[in-house]
Amino acid sequence: MLNWAVRYFPILRVLKRHAVGEGRILEVGSGCFGLAHFYRGQVVGCDLSFPYPTQDNLLPVRCSGARLPFADSSFEAVVASDVLEHIPPELRRQVISEALRVTRKLAVFAFPCGGDAHALDEGFLQFHLKHGIPPPPWLQEHVQYAFPAKDLFEGFADGWTVESYGNEHLRFHDWVNHGEISRYWGALFRACLRFTPRLLEAGLRLTDRAPFYRMIVVVTRRTMERCRNNGRPRA
Repeated sequence: MLNWAVRYFPILRVLKRHAVGEGRILEVGSGCFGLAHFYRGQVVGCDLSFPYPTQDNLLPVRCSGARLPFADSSFEAVVASDVLEHIPPELRRQVISEALRVTRKLAVFAFPCGGDAHALDEGFLQFHLKHGIPPPPWLQEHVQYAFPAKDLFEGFADGWTVESYGNEHLRFHDWVNHGEISRYWGALFRACLRFTPRLLEAGLRLTDRAPFYRMIVVVTRRTMERCRNNGRPRA
């Protein structure tokens, strides 16, 4: 749960800063909970499967992020949190393009980035294997491909503004990963998130310092005219 809070609290701040409010939001790769666990409004969540009952305010849609079954500019914002690293490198640009196609205002992408972050997850996988702990599927997928980088977003400049910043110190991420294996620490993290969310968010801001585990990239439309033309200039 603390891992979720670390990456979703900054995304919530981005949505608030851009006055998304309680508008129609899509999360690519939401799983059964995702952003909807933290966001008050309804979230349309797309994923390949939903193996458990979903969050009450999550509307699940089974589909691939590389081919979204929505019309252009269907959502006020699109979020893809810790998704791109699970996608084969040759499909990542397509997922980004689809997210930009269906958003009216902005898209937020968060993903582990860099060789140090990848090495950290490789070490966490070895920890599981050494101690006979079944590794979670997400961790096995993390080490399958190289992590995404900011250069994925090159070529989308026409009609878009791209900004990026780091999220979560590497060692803090490693500490949280090991802590959430423990029932005691996992229960403590859940209690903090439930009863003291504002205090927890303030504390987590202190962990946003280099070297970072994750990069957050925010892509916003420059004009409504570009919105109507899906980010492309008219011929």
